[in-house]
Amino acid sequence: MNINNVYILEDRGILFIQGTDTKEFLQNLITNDINKVDEANSCFASLLTPQGKYLFDFLVVEHKKGYFIDCEKKQIEELFKQLNIYKFRSDIEILNLSNEFVVAAFSYEKFISFDRAKDLPGNTFKYREDPVFLDPRHKKLGGRLIINLEKLHLSLKKMDLDSTDPEEYYKLSYELGIPQKNTEKLRNKLFGIECNFEELNGIDFKKGCYIGQENTSRIKLRNKLSKRLLPIQLIEGKLIEGSPIKNNDNEIGKVLINNQYPFAIVKYLSDYFDPKIEYKSEEAVLKIIKPDWIK
Repeated sequence: MNINNVYILEDRGILFIQGTDTKEFLQNLITNDINKVDEANSCFASLLTPQGKYLFDFLVVEHKKGYFIDCEKKQIEELFKQLNIYKFRSDIEILNLSNEFVVAAFSYEKFISFDRAKDLPGNTFKYREDPVFLDPRHKKLGGRLIINLEKLHLSLKKMDLDSTDPEEYYKLSYELGIPQKNTEKLRNKLFGIECNFEELNGIDFKKGCYIGQENTSRIKLRNKLSKRLLPIQLIEGKLIEGSPIKNNDNEIGKVLINNQYPFAIVKYLSDYFDPKIEYKSEEAVLKIIKPDWIK
């Protein structure tokens, strides 16, 4: 990323949750500890099925007397509905502000150039009244700003940031091994812990119960994590969603996201897995990328 480039992420949606029961409500649902989130820190988290399967992932940012939820826009309506199902009689209000607020991303170097910034994932400060934070998943994803659309362009000008093609940002995220597009294709297909959420600072194993906690903890404690979500590189042909990935006759994975930035669930501990070789998947020849932050 160029230090003065900013990427307007129109593919992201924003929910806002407020009310006296908000903290308890989120703490009982999400994989991370909501108590970590305050005016100086934001977090990455997910919402799982009771069996621990992936449903949604998002960033949680404190704002005024509530929390912004920064999620892929394709998922925002379903997340809004799911949260309202769990709402019951809780004293909370859930608003979909996706038409009023926008997410802007910029480089790590730009983030740490601000006087109030700290070189810590999730570090958060206010630019006027709007939250600016270092992506809690990975520093190389850079800083983020959540801001009202009406103030966006003036604020970016004052921050000396120039808007550029957001595909540059999504390409970086893909190369880092962090999916941010077409994540609805992952729903119910794999366990949250298989999405590398522990390494991306999205699971707190010390917090109390949350939806899907039992299986998530069991996989962790019994060292049963044998598959991971990894980016794949198409060498030739066409990727088909759901198609098996094979090393000769040995299946080592399955294509889950087959679009521009493809991902697969992979048996990364298998003797048949080697990131240096090419694999076949029905009509495609591909390579599997193992990011350096995955052991």
